[in-house]
Amino acid sequence: MTRVGAIDCGTNSIRLLIADVDGPRLRDVHREMRIVRLGQGVDATGQFAPAALDRTQAALSDYARLLADHEVDRIRMVATSATRDAANRDVFFAMTADVLGAVVAGTVAEVITGTEEAELSFRGAVAELDPAAAPFVVVDLGGGSTEVVLGAEDVTSSFSADIGCVRVTERCLHSDPPTAAEIAAARDVVRAGLRQALDVVPVDKARTWVGVAGTMTTLSALAQRMTTYDSVAIHLSRVGFGDLLGVCDEVIAMTRAQRAVLGPMHEGRVDVIGGGAIIVEELASALGQRAGIDELVVSEHDILDGIALSIA
Repeated sequence: MTRVGAIDCGTNSIRLLIADVDGPRLRDVHREMRIVRLGQGVDATGQFAPAALDRTQAALSDYARLLADHEVDRIRMVATSATRDAANRDVFFAMTADVLGAVVAGTVAEVITGTEEAELSFRGAVAELDPAAAPFVVVDLGGGSTEVVLGAEDVTSSFSADIGCVRVTERCLHSDPPTAAEIAAARDVVRAGLRQALDVVPVDKARTWVGVAGTMTTLSALAQRMTTYDSVAIHLSRVGFGDLLGVCDEVIAMTRAQRAVLGPMHEGRVDVIGGGAIIVEELASALGQRAGIDELVVSEHDILDGIALSIA
């Protein structure tokens, strides 16, 4: 049995999965997420901030120790939206080579395209779903980008839109709580990004909407009125649009202090989940109109699982 280590470094979080590969399935050994906000300010400056790189290096060093302790055979680390956009990404690559190369020689982060990101997210998200519910439209809502992917067993079309919870928040949502004008501006930005995606991806063919990543899982937890985050209850949960839109409206209107005391809310999402909720609302509207979909299926398995399967 092969033991693999997968690392997903996004705009907001860095996540680790150590798993044993059992045929087409993964058996989790260790799964962890940390908010490092690597993409802080990248949308405005085009560069990684030194403090963001320091936070990422600290988390990655801890991950490297775990990978060594668990004696992984292979490691793959991918970086997504923020790293695609950062002019000083060579500093990031040098850091990852130094930290991960000490565990498995030659390991370095790789920047993947939006298309590759979409395919890995899709593979991880649908592995446990009933094929009879296909075609699936999988939405990976990240900090800097949102991938919209359509497929059944394989991906048939995809698009990576430059909208994400961090990017939308930094561009539009400056007040606490956000003003009506800021929310309206954010919706305009989101609709423009989704319009591009939906021109490419024929979501009208979809039967099931699958949402992955932290905004989606947190909204599911809130819709279920959880007092603490319960990944088992969240995984493959179904949230009707009535409950989903109600929770989104609540989160968007809250102050950061009000969000911070919500039991399932990770402290690193407090300031950006309003931007994510706006994206979710606009997606629900589009998918309801175009495909007649009226619920969201939330998966805890996503690009991280896809990365692990890709090196199995």
